[in-house]
Amino acid sequence: MLPAIFAVSLLAHAVVNAPLSRTAAAAPPAASAAASATATAGPSPGTPAAAVFEKLRALAGDWSGTYEWSGGRSGGGAIEVKYAVVARNSVVIETLIQGGEPTMTSVYHLDGADLRMTHYCAAQNQPRLKASRIDAAHGEIDFAFVDVTNLASPTAGHVHGAEIRMPDADHLTIVFLFLAGKNESRERLELRRAGAAAS
Repeated sequence: MLPAIFAVSLLAHAVVNAPLSRTAAAAPPAASAAASATATAGPSPGTPAAAVFEKLRALAGDWSGTYEWSGGRSGGGAIEVKYAVVARNSVVIETLIQGGEPTMTSVYHLDGADLRMTHYCAAQNQPRLKASRIDAAHGEIDFAFVDVTNLASPTAGHVHGAEIRMPDADHLTIVFLFLAGKNESRERLELRRAGAAAS
């Protein structure tokens, strides 16, 4: 009798546990499929973000001009900016150059119906921002702070906003809003496309 009871017990254990085992194995592919669907959702055409991103892509090339600080900081001087379009036209890279040396970089890209910006700062942190106001017809973008990586302390200086104005194909204004503790500064860049006539 004992062997028979033992065999029935083993069979019952196998029947009870087999469905659970199959269910646990099936869950990851379903989750993976959902994640994959989310990951492959691309930019939304026809949105204000997509329209103004076209203007950002058109900035490709070399620019030069001046920068000036106001608010909590002062100073200014000459600056050069280079724009490159990469990743099959899906990313715009902006590189600020002073004295022949690249000092800061901003990366712009679409995220569905949103326009996002990551700023790789000379302060050695990386604020991430999202467009909070877009006027594609006039080439205007305001970016609001989302979060920041590699911040040395809660009061360490970092970019917490930005403004871009593209009034025409050859002129560009960028304003970086810089926050250090409770002190806010504005760095304003006035730029002209290389080779364009002075206005």
